[in-house]
Amino acid sequence: MSSLRAPSNYSEEPPRHPSLVVNSQEPFNAEPPRSALIASYVTPVDLFYKRNHGPIPVLDDIESYYMRYCGLVEKPLELSMADIRKLSKHTVTATLQCAGNRRTAMSKVKPVKGVGCDVSAIGSAIWGGAKLADVLELVGISKSTSVSSPLGGNHVEFVSVDMCKEEKGGPYKSSIPLLQATNLDAEVILAYEMNGQPLNRDHGYPLRVIVPGVIGARSVKWLSSINIIENECQGFFTQRDYKMFPPTVNWENIDWSTRRPQMDFPVQSVICSLEEENTVEPGKIVVHGYAVSGGGRGIERVDVSFDGGKTWEEAIRYQKSTEVPYVADDTSSGDKWAWVLFKAEADVSHTTEIVTKAVDIAGNVQPENVGVIWNLRGILNTSWHRVRVEVEDPNF
Repeated sequence: MSSLRAPSNYSEEPPRHPSLVVNSQEPFNAEPPRSALIASYVTPVDLFYKRNHGPIPVLDDIESYYMRYCGLVEKPLELSMADIRKLSKHTVTATLQCAGNRRTAMSKVKPVKGVGCDVSAIGSAIWGGAKLADVLELVGISKSTSVSSPLGGNHVEFVSVDMCKEEKGGPYKSSIPLLQATNLDAEVILAYEMNGQPLNRDHGYPLRVIVPGVIGARSVKWLSSINIIENECQGFFTQRDYKMFPPTVNWENIDWSTRRPQMDFPVQSVICSLEEENTVEPGKIVVHGYAVSGGGRGIERVDVSFDGGKTWEEAIRYQKSTEVPYVADDTSSGDKWAWVLFKAEADVSHTTEIVTKAVDIAGNVQPENVGVIWNLRGILNTSWHRVRVEVEDPNF
């Protein structure tokens, strides 16, 4: 049985980096300063955003930790961490993004429900662990499975030890389609490493699932069991949260059953080298930021405007943190699940608005106006990112 436990209060929270911007103390939710995101291609663990719905679980004894694999399977079993580590290790560089990233800006249009986040509820890491498809083979589900398992399972449910008030005191849980779980190209893994080190408590120690290209809510932390089920997970965070409704829906007329659970995140880009309001001297200004798209869709280009969206120039994209120009047909890095960093520069002589928008390889473009994608849960704000730059008069 699992030796993970959820503390009844917040007295056992782990230490955190002092520069994190705390969005919620209980449960703890925080993000790094936006400038930290462009300091390196891979986000340091201590500066990776924290998103929680309850107290951080505590591991008492790793030796007695076992993961249960059950449900509609032919061979239910339990695996220890040692068992999981014996499987072939796979690493994937993937960007995780909270669905509520940039929620604060959306709330300025009209208030939304949820923890307020600026632009840094996102980060890229190198995740290491066993492919979920390899583990599922051990319970009789072949990698060649197309839609359902031999016993009629269509979805894979991830159950955490994390207890949440939204689940009426029960565990956090979510699911993905079985087809995605068994698809080797989807690179879904049971991760026990982050940036070459064991997961820490904030990020799911000792084991979590990483579902690349999908909102962070599906990459469940502190795994307790994995269940093969017939239909989607019926938990709160799958059925009554993280769904995107049109702007006409409010809390009086909402019908959760009319929308599917959100999975892939849309194309996104953000300027990180400037705050929302800035004062600079006239002359050259250089902006840096990130761009990413879900579902394995790479970034086709990033456009930056230095005059509020009247004219645009294509930004220079960088691969890794060495500022090596991105090559569109270079697939050697295998980083289709991760962001690209970009920069653009121009001479600025008067107060202006700098804007960024990205286009992914499927031709999807960020919407210009946040109002057209406003939703009552404040998720997936991918509107053009704008920062205001006030240029000082050199004569004063």
